[in-house]
Amino acid sequence: MPILNRAAELQDEVTEWRRHIHTNPELLYAVEKTAAFVAEKLKAFGIDEVVTGIGRTGVVGLIRGRGPGRTVGLRADMDALPLTEISGKPWASTTPGKMHACGHDGHTAMLLGAAKYLAETRNFSGNVAVIFQPAEEGGAGGDAMVKDGMMERFEIAEVYGMHNLPGLPVGQFAIRKGPIMAATDEFTVTIKGRGGHAALPHKTIDPIAIGAQIVTNLQLIASRSADPLKSVVVTVTKFNAGNAYNVIPDNAGFAGTVRTLDPAIRDLAERRFKQIVAGIAASHDAEVDIEFQRNYPVTFNHADETDYALAAARDIAGAGNVVPDIDPMMGGEDFSYMLNARPGAFIFVGNGDTAGLHNAAYDFNDDAIAHGVSYWVRLAEQRLSV
Repeated sequence: MPILNRAAELQDEVTEWRRHIHTNPELLYAVEKTAAFVAEKLKAFGIDEVVTGIGRTGVVGLIRGRGPGRTVGLRADMDALPLTEISGKPWASTTPGKMHACGHDGHTAMLLGAAKYLAETRNFSGNVAVIFQPAEEGGAGGDAMVKDGMMERFEIAEVYGMHNLPGLPVGQFAIRKGPIMAATDEFTVTIKGRGGHAALPHKTIDPIAIGAQIVTNLQLIASRSADPLKSVVVTVTKFNAGNAYNVIPDNAGFAGTVRTLDPAIRDLAERRFKQIVAGIAASHDAEVDIEFQRNYPVTFNHADETDYALAAARDIAGAGNVVPDIDPMMGGEDFSYMLNARPGAFIFVGNGDTAGLHNAAYDFNDDAIAHGVSYWVRLAEQRLSV
């Protein structure tokens, strides 16, 4: 079955919403204007219950069907990124330093389109909870909404998420069972040495030399500690030390991220990280402070719910346009917290040949809107068939 006729009819209206959100980006939990825009639309659609302030600034709309039944949750994220846009589009961000570089504007608009359709037709039994989440980009807004009792309050039985994917053609979908996106841990290390003259290194404890040795040895976690068939990425993204050509500084510091797809490998990576850092520092008589923070967990698609998502996507796009076993990605996604709370699945929708995510030239592809709206509607109607 192709995209829904009504979704195609809504294309221009949803595009207008998307571009409005894109022009007015907001970060993390400070999405008050976007949340107000969403709530206003939901009320105008005749949504039965619209609740704001969940997880600080999240919005949930409850659409009741034709009879009693379970509640299925559909989630979109609302926040932007701290980038200055260079797309040159007429609807580009009007706020320097903020832009929708990950397509959350498109996610929000597509779910609004689906909410409007579902409120018009109510061709289902039970309830659909449309979830608009703040702070996906590093703020764990998904966790905040779960901790705020969202699942219990709306009696959500299963939950689904969707994200656009540059490089995947418009009209196609991709998914997999099990881990589809990585756990994202972060570390900060401070090496405390003893500074001195650059010409007299033997009278110092050089934190730069020690730090360089640590950074190199951290790569042994992937190459010599972890099972070669298990994914782990250890990346140092910052290294700060010194400010003069002829002075060895007292301290040096570095920071970065660890990405894994398996809880046991996650534990291993943290343990070996701390051993390597502390061991090398101690061997050079340096002190070290280690901060290792566990961030988003693995985004894990449940088997049955992945099959349901596959069925809906195939109905919309055709079996040949749905990838059922896409390789996992080492990026993170805080929809993982919702999947830890309830069974569900996370799917990718094609964004076509565009700039990559988190790129200052990126823009969500409006041609994907009707496909995303149709998927949400088909999934809800199939999971809550009359």
